[in-house]
Amino acid sequence: MMNLFKGNLVKLTSVRPEDAAIMATWEENSDYLRNLDTDIAYPHSVAELEENKERSHNSAYFRLRTIEDDTLIGFVVIHSIEWNNRVGSLAIGIGDTNYQNKGFGSEALELILRYAFHELNLHRVGLDVIGYNGRAIRAYEKAGFVEEGRLRSAIYRDGNYSDRIIMGILRSEWEQQQVKL
Repeated sequence: MMNLFKGNLVKLTSVRPEDAAIMATWEENSDYLRNLDTDIAYPHSVAELEENKERSHNSAYFRLRTIEDDTLIGFVVIHSIEWNNRVGSLAIGIGDTNYQNKGFGSEALELILRYAFHELNLHRVGLDVIGYNGRAIRAYEKAGFVEEGRLRSAIYRDGNYSDRIIMGILRSEWEQQQVKL
């Protein structure tokens, strides 16, 4: 049986007390904040990050750590779970730039989708991504997500409008992709 929480590069772990201080440094990077979501880019304090533990019966929140040396590199969460509909939304962030574009995020997506479909028994996982975040869009497509719609010109940054792209993956699509691997 596969380990639900471990891949070859990264593992899903719980929140640790020292995480907030590390994550606060990531939030000083405006590129990280502006690719993460559509909210106003605003760095949070250590105290604010310690308060927000993302624990509820409608979410599954993990920190991402390297297998090699247990370094905290990001987070991943299935949130806004509607148990009656068997759907949830995904959010992921690789905050440590030393671990971006090296396969850690792609493996984290594999792990969280396996968790969502096998452990949470979800039928669908969705997300939204800003149209200018090509790196994330490619990673989501590689994981099997498909574009389901767009909110045109929904994001305004630096004098330009970008689309908010809605993507999703069904359990059957994910399982079909696993057969091919």
